[in-house]
Amino acid sequence: MLGTMQDRPLALPHIFERAEKFFPHKEIVTGTATGERRRRSYGDWAARTRQLATALDDLGISPDGRVATFCWNTDNHLELYFAAPCSGRVLHTLNIRLFPEQVTYIVNHAEDEVIFIDRSLLGLIGPLLGTFETVRHLVVIDDGAPTEFPDGHDFLEYEDLISGREPAEFAIEDENRAASMCYTSGTTGNPKGVVYTHRSTYLHTMAAMLADTIGTCERDVILPVVPMFHANAWGLAHAAVASGADLVMPGPQMTPPAIADMIVEEKVTLAAGVPTIWMGVLPELKGRDTSALRTIPCGGSAVPKSLSEAYREQLGLPILQAWGMTETSPVASVAGLTSAMDDLDEDAKADLRAAQGMAVMGVELRVADQVTGESLPWDGESQGELQAAGPWVTADYYNDDRAPQSFTDDGWLRTGDVAVITPEGFVRIVDRTKDVVKSGGEWISSVELENEIMSHPAVAEAAVIGVPHPKWSERPLACVVVVEGEQLTREEVLDYLDGRVAKWWLPDDVVFIDEVPKTSVGKFSKKDLRERFADHELPET
Repeated sequence: MLGTMQDRPLALPHIFERAEKFFPHKEIVTGTATGERRRRSYGDWAARTRQLATALDDLGISPDGRVATFCWNTDNHLELYFAAPCSGRVLHTLNIRLFPEQVTYIVNHAEDEVIFIDRSLLGLIGPLLGTFETVRHLVVIDDGAPTEFPDGHDFLEYEDLISGREPAEFAIEDENRAASMCYTSGTTGNPKGVVYTHRSTYLHTMAAMLADTIGTCERDVILPVVPMFHANAWGLAHAAVASGADLVMPGPQMTPPAIADMIVEEKVTLAAGVPTIWMGVLPELKGRDTSALRTIPCGGSAVPKSLSEAYREQLGLPILQAWGMTETSPVASVAGLTSAMDDLDEDAKADLRAAQGMAVMGVELRVADQVTGESLPWDGESQGELQAAGPWVTADYYNDDRAPQSFTDDGWLRTGDVAVITPEGFVRIVDRTKDVVKSGGEWISSVELENEIMSHPAVAEAAVIGVPHPKWSERPLACVVVVEGEQLTREEVLDYLDGRVAKWWLPDDVVFIDEVPKTSVGKFSKKDLRERFADHELPET
């Protein structure tokens, strides 16, 4: 027996038109390269978005052509976020922090036909323009930067391109049509492409609006510090438009003081970014009015318990940890505490907030034995590979023969994370499979060691890697960044850890570095540290 409901496509034009009809008065604020902030209403933004879609037609972009962006978080970028997919094209956000050869690979692999570039970023992409094989048009968005145009290339001006165009009409009949694509970062070899459908993006947007997920709503003022090229800005750009929330886009103003100013001056209610961002912003907020803030979603890498607690102590608001990947659109779990946890003491609650949390509605998570592939019990102790399934979890990689090894025989995504799941369903990631320290046949969680080290008041950052050992195969090496103006010794770090972790987990050595290297999306780059300290000699014990 079939139901009687209408069969309407779950597609982005509905989200766009909802904002256009109901919230034309709401505002998008954008930071510019000049330091000023531009203000634009949703109504103005919607009209420009329709004109941009017509411009894509006039440029001759294919019906499913890839429209690439090399941009900051701006209102113009948000116009592209909807103009491309709502007109049937595929938005392709390029990561501005990837190595040059990776950008060239991605542009050519995706077969981008046009690239929209913020003027302040021309210096990064300019030397690569001659390596792109399929790009037919280059469009520069003037963000106020004085950057010179590279010689030897023809550029179109964004405002000239859309000015005077007739507004396009939007209609997507097939909800499984591609809407956008992102490439993974930090993988071995070339990045891998993930293609999101209208349906998956629509469902992910609705999930982000759930009260027990992030709960975006019309009353919010949302600051996505997370880049729009990082897994669709964690879905916040779509969720803000769908709910009619005001948006604050930082543009190139990505320094901690600038972000703190936006939070305070624009009365931001929801601000999302990676842990390294919030480490820098916290001291800039001291003594200022942050009473409008209701939640601080954080992801990209594990949130140190000490960082979350520092926000709770200073702002009265702990960080809300979420977990996901490019492959999961990305939000898959959120560490919001349930009512059953209300009576726990603050330390127990802090431990739970430092976990990756419960799968959001629509996503299934499990841990599996890495040898047998069998599902492991939810007992909080059985460690295995975290695997994911759901309507916004990818089932494949775009045109990539490496895909089969990333999925199980029954179609679940193999995330590469090592995790446990508690009886309550809380996921706690203990490490990446490639980052776990394998000592004498036993595993040492680099993530848990890092969290303990970073709880020391004199430690700004810490990363733990495994280095070769003649007897134990690997032993942990702690790479520590000391807070400016503080002093710390190897012995003081080890003494601090004594009693906090098992004795055999204690690092064999501590090295002090100026900064932990970061990946293109702000995660600790342990690959770089492993290369740097590959020949490090551990002291005899």
